[in-house]
Amino acid sequence: MKPYKTDKTGEDILEILSKNGKTPHEDIAKQLDISLETVKKYISKFEKDKIILRYRTHINWERIKHHEVRALIEVKVIPERGLGFDAIAESIYRFPEVTALSLISGGYDLLVQVEGPTLQEVALFVSEKLATLKNVQSTATHFLLKKYKEDGDILVEQPDSKRLPISP
Repeated sequence: MKPYKTDKTGEDILEILSKNGKTPHEDIAKQLDISLETVKKYISKFEKDKIILRYRTHINWERIKHHEVRALIEVKVIPERGLGFDAIAESIYRFPEVTALSLISGGYDLLVQVEGPTLQEVALFVSEKLATLKNVQSTATHFLLKKYKEDGDILVEQPDSKRLPISP
């Protein structure tokens, strides 16, 4: 995949939208001191070119008591000749249980994020679907127990600071 080129204005628009996808186009135009029409053209082009993939609301499920089981699975694989890790990665990311997949450095090759309704269903996914794939050598599963911060947002209530103020 070749790098996508945009100018400083395009990068600034993307930066604003990455922080809040609901930012009105008028506000973006004011912040960047550009016309509303320019903002609309950039955003339309970014959507068409699949730079903006979707607009998403980040929900603190920890507070809603949504108890879907999440796991991070480290996967060691044998890369395929001529395809590297891409072929095995594709066979993994096509599973509906997989919410994220990354190639990583270190003792494992891939990091897979999985969600399921119960611990047993996630464990079955790992043992019956993931671990049995051709070229998968081993897996190490880590169940997420509690999230404190995600995508830059703190998910837990923060008590007032316990540190004493420093006086001059």
